[in-house]
Amino acid sequence: MIQTEGITKSFGSLQVLKGIDLAIGEGEIVSIVGPSGAGKTTLLQIMGTLDKPDSGRLYINGTETARLSEEKLAAFRNRNIGFVFQFHQLLPEFTALENVMIPALIAREKSSAAEKRAKELLEFMNLSDRMSHKPNELSGGEKQRIAVARALVNHPAVVLADEPSGSLDSQNKEELHRLFFDLRDQLQQTFVIVTHDEQLASQTDRMIHIRDGMVMKED
Repeated sequence: MIQTEGITKSFGSLQVLKGIDLAIGEGEIVSIVGPSGAGKTTLLQIMGTLDKPDSGRLYINGTETARLSEEKLAAFRNRNIGFVFQFHQLLPEFTALENVMIPALIAREKSSAAEKRAKELLEFMNLSDRMSHKPNELSGGEKQRIAVARALVNHPAVVLADEPSGSLDSQNKEELHRLFFDLRDQLQQTFVIVTHDEQLASQTDRMIHIRDGMVMKED
């Protein structure tokens, strides 16, 4: 479903990724772990087509992303990749429902269909009573669950999460982690998660250990 072949990336004289080969299957929850500076977030950004490798290939659902024009790549990203960040990055002027709808509207989905899908996801997240609330009226856990709903609204092939529970307390961390597995079990959703959270990493289907820009082991 996702395949990387020989991915390298440097920033100036610093080589951050040194030939990453990975294969991630549909419905897998995979964690990427390693010390700070190992290249985890850089790899995630390349897998999300937010950055380009210096060399190597990335395939998502059989599409080699480097062959797409910038315009087609943006549309492909919007349709096929969902993102969850450590700090939810909800737009403060919009309600929870509107925030979830935004990627669908960018994809030129009809407003009625986007709203229907967003409501279904918020109900799945047990947030039906928070749809009309703006981010400053929501708890940290609620905001992160809304961010997950936003990531899912276009039925993406994969959700990429960068330290998704890093800003949450213990209870909200557990709820968010459980949500990922519920989504995998019920929707066959694929997740790739960069995390320092050992509890979350130990629960995933596979842990990919990265150090000094290389895959050291998988378990």
